[in-house]
Amino acid sequence: MAQPPPDVAEDDCLPEYRHLFCPDLLQDKVAFITGGGSGIGFRIAEIFMRHGCHTVIASRSFPRVSLAAKKLVTTTGRRCLPLCMDVRVPPAVMSAVDQALKEFDKIDILINCAAGNFLCPASALSFNAFKTVVDIDTIGTFNVSRVVYEKFFRDHGGVIVNITATLSVRGQVLQIHAGAAKAAVDAMTRHLAVEWGPQNIRVNSLAPGPISGTEGLQRLGGPYFSPSTEALLSPLQRLGNKTEIAHSVLYLASPLASYVSGIVLVVDGGSWMTFPNDIKRLVDFKSSSSKL
Repeated sequence: MAQPPPDVAEDDCLPEYRHLFCPDLLQDKVAFITGGGSGIGFRIAEIFMRHGCHTVIASRSFPRVSLAAKKLVTTTGRRCLPLCMDVRVPPAVMSAVDQALKEFDKIDILINCAAGNFLCPASALSFNAFKTVVDIDTIGTFNVSRVVYEKFFRDHGGVIVNITATLSVRGQVLQIHAGAAKAAVDAMTRHLAVEWGPQNIRVNSLAPGPISGTEGLQRLGGPYFSPSTEALLSPLQRLGNKTEIAHSVLYLASPLASYVSGIVLVVDGGSWMTFPNDIKRLVDFKSSSSKL
């Protein structure tokens, strides 16, 4: 059985890296990555840059993406433009995409990774909380995709990878908001793949499972979360890591997947088939106070 590639829990670059793909797989490409300042988005940016790509990383927190960009440039030697952008605000998205095009003259790849989530029973979920998650995950994905399409992809082609989830496959307790939002993004993936395919635009979704070293795992684990116990619930008997997700995104974004469009690639070690849906967690559960 293949061993997982090395990773680090923090939002830091890998201390060492062994290329499994050709090092120049994305040579001189430009990737625009929302949510690129931390977690999975940060590792995607790093792995892309280690394969010759320049990146734009966008987040609501400019200090976060600014620090991330410095780390990425120092480690990889590629260019990285940090931008402050809220995916929910179309004028902000337009401004950010304009800045990216001014800096690099093109965008080859769009990674929609920005997301918001927390644990909450449907009966306790406020109207605004549900709307906020849909605004970030679903409407935000559409906003950025639409703007990048109008400003560059329509005339030049490109690749879009939407980071989603497997929550809606069977209905996951405490996740109606994120499950609905991500299911909508997967539907959007298929619609855009059909509509934009004739303009040489590929659109795919990638659905990660529980990934170590991410804020999402900490936030969604709940009060009784145990990484060692959760790992045994996967057919591969372990959690995934950020580098594994980044490698899968790299495949979808690269010429290796030149005839792949409209799919949802599940990257969770098979855990969507075995992960327990513990109804008991609904009893006396108190919603997480984590901010979006």
